[in-house]
Amino acid sequence: MVDSTSLRKRFPSLHRVHNHYPMIFLDGPGGTQVPQEVIEAISDYYKKSNSNTHGEFITTNETDEVIHEARVSMTALLGAENTSTISFGQNMTTLNYSLAHGIGRVLKPGDEVLITQLDHEGNRGPWSMLRQYGVVVREIAVKQDGTLNYDDFAAKINERTRLVAMGMASNALGTVNDVKFARELTYRYNAWLMLDAVAYAPHFSIDVQSIGCDFLLCSAYKFYGPHVGILYARPGLLNCLFTDRLITNDQSAPFCIETGTLNHASLAGVSAAVKFIASLGKGDNLRSAIIDGYKNLSAHEFQLAVQLHEGLKKIPNVKIIGQDFSSRHRSPTVSFTAKEKTATAVCAHLSKKNICAWDGHFYAIRVIQVLGLLEKGGVTRLGISVYNTPEEINTVLQEVGHFVG
Repeated sequence: MVDSTSLRKRFPSLHRVHNHYPMIFLDGPGGTQVPQEVIEAISDYYKKSNSNTHGEFITTNETDEVIHEARVSMTALLGAENTSTISFGQNMTTLNYSLAHGIGRVLKPGDEVLITQLDHEGNRGPWSMLRQYGVVVREIAVKQDGTLNYDDFAAKINERTRLVAMGMASNALGTVNDVKFARELTYRYNAWLMLDAVAYAPHFSIDVQSIGCDFLLCSAYKFYGPHVGILYARPGLLNCLFTDRLITNDQSAPFCIETGTLNHASLAGVSAAVKFIASLGKGDNLRSAIIDGYKNLSAHEFQLAVQLHEGLKKIPNVKIIGQDFSSRHRSPTVSFTAKEKTATAVCAHLSKKNICAWDGHFYAIRVIQVLGLLEKGGVTRLGISVYNTPEEINTVLQEVGHFVG
């Protein structure tokens, strides 16, 4: 398990006090707080090695090494085959648009792509854009309990399907999707599987080779790092796509989707964030330590999420949107509505006690719309991160109860 007392000392922001109240960060699904070692890695890069790449002097060589180390770190985090499968970009959405443009150029009119009603727009909009190429884009329905309708999935995938784009976990409701089911169907129809792991990677270990996915995207700022988007592409796939790139780019993977100069300082922070997760566990190498670190992290978060979920259930006028925690197959993100109180009003009340919580649709606008919650202002979302404590959850439950109960 995680030692919260010692771990919290590693996060400078957790010690902030505002208007006599400590900060309580339950806004992790929108971006986690950052440990000191990540801050120092970014700062040290600017202090010592700030240079562009591929030169003949020491700081440029150090920058090359920073980029390589970031690829090594993400290869270990995702269980990827090698560093040539890891590309970086400004953010997940920008990378996904670049990927979608590249894939769109190899598809033909009448080819089909499946997206879901549950996903963040970052994994819907880029694929919906393919309609301009004559591609048919269908969406998999979501059920009222916040889970995907897998019967609808099976009915819509067919021999014309070229790609399925789905999230591993919902950033809005905490639903964890059945990726194994999706992979079996896409294998059957020889379709690519593109996974959005942005809301999954902060909580659970990932093994892209075991999953068998073709593409996977995640964001370092959701797992204790800086704002960097990461793309995994199965070996050989990027080289088959016509991605947007200059003639001066390296034309092969993983560079051929990386436009312009990367954020080198942030890449130093990515490596530090991966090492932070590894420091929560033990192992003979970075990969095994990461897996063990996630095991400890997940157990800690699950315990707090159950405490939060069960506490909210006891508050009158609160309705939880999504699944319960009877199965561990759920991320520690809990969303709810309150009778006669908008999500904005709930979050504004919580903010008076420095409780950071999000309201709205969180760019997962389609599922909020389908569930009939958009016109009501969406939901209040509370997300557990590794640095949260039982005492914080009790404070949050007390404040929600005072305001809406």
